[in-house]
Amino acid sequence: MSTQSQTALWGAAVSQRGHSLRYHADRALKAAAGFWFVVTVLGQLVFAFAVASFYGLSAARGNWQQWNKSMAHGYTPGHPVKNLVVAIHLSSAVVILLSGAIQLIPKIRQRFPAFHRWNGRIYFVTAFTISIAGLYMLWFRGTVGDLPQHLGQSLDAVLIMLCSALALRYALARDFKTHRRWALRLFMVVSASLFIRAGIFLSFVLNHGPFGFNQTTFSGPFLTFMSFGQYLVPLAVLEIYLRTQDRAGARGRFAMAAGLLVLTVVMGAGILAATMVTFLPKIKKAFDSRKSIADTLSATIAGSGIDQAAKQYHELKATAPSTYDFDENEVNSLGYQLLQADKFKQAIRIFQLNVEAYPQSGNTWDSLAEAYMDDGDKAQAIANYQRALRINPRNVNAVKMLHKLNAP
Repeated sequence: MSTQSQTALWGAAVSQRGHSLRYHADRALKAAAGFWFVVTVLGQLVFAFAVASFYGLSAARGNWQQWNKSMAHGYTPGHPVKNLVVAIHLSSAVVILLSGAIQLIPKIRQRFPAFHRWNGRIYFVTAFTISIAGLYMLWFRGTVGDLPQHLGQSLDAVLIMLCSALALRYALARDFKTHRRWALRLFMVVSASLFIRAGIFLSFVLNHGPFGFNQTTFSGPFLTFMSFGQYLVPLAVLEIYLRTQDRAGARGRFAMAAGLLVLTVVMGAGILAATMVTFLPKIKKAFDSRKSIADTLSATIAGSGIDQAAKQYHELKATAPSTYDFDENEVNSLGYQLLQADKFKQAIRIFQLNVEAYPQSGNTWDSLAEAYMDDGDKAQAIANYQRALRINPRNVNAVKMLHKLNAP
């Protein structure tokens, strides 16, 4: 065989290996992106079901006050317009989570183009609706968090409307490649509400408590970062992914696939943490027909005082234990409502009731310690934080508070 023939064969073999490597790199990148999409959509479906069941069934039962246990100023008696805006925001959130997931499934787009177009219109209209309602709630209704968080959430609302408009513009211009890219960007900014929950609750699990923020005021550097990072980080990853698709060789595609796989595992862990900590409890609460002991005691406190409420708690627990919800979190939520209203003595009494009912829960002792600290009783705060730490040695918040109180 001549040297020229050998060179040609060697070149053909190298070219074949190169094509094979590129083929496997393409498949790896596609598989990683598909895995990310499936994990995200599953999280969105659970999130949407939790929102729809918790707020929807509460409204159907006429228990509007239930909204305030998961949302600041969720329901305000005597303000139908404000309450309507909240209802629009919540219903839009459910619609956009479901509609967005369906809109990006390629087989649905290919096999049912008419449905894809109509679903897209619903998606875009809902995106504008949820953004406008969200901005109104943020700046005129009042919510938790500080100014940097409000600015971060407002920017997300603006980006949702911008991406919606551009995705629609390129669809009408029949530039479908650009349209799909803006639709992907829209999906990222719309999904920010899921991403921020995944990040916060994953930090809770890893840190065994709040990380980088004050749980009472719901402010701090970590929340400031998450207010912007919830959509800027996913957008940055998306842009790297799109450029990898356009320009990168096999090595770049393998690297992107590996990075995307790691990010998906981390995000999936965060979604699982959020599901266990907040989504599933909301779903459970939605289908729980028991009356709220917190609402009952709150009405008694307002009308007859804390002593009568404590007496009522013991009476109802003895005579109607299955009629009322005496769960730990139910009573704790009332205690924190009183704390936020600066009714420290009343909050202490409520937390004491919870400690009596759940003496082996470190969280009940931690909450009681916080009430004593806010009331200025340093000795009792230290004693109760120490008790919480003995029950749960991994209680990072108790350690931080004891250090702040200069206690051993």
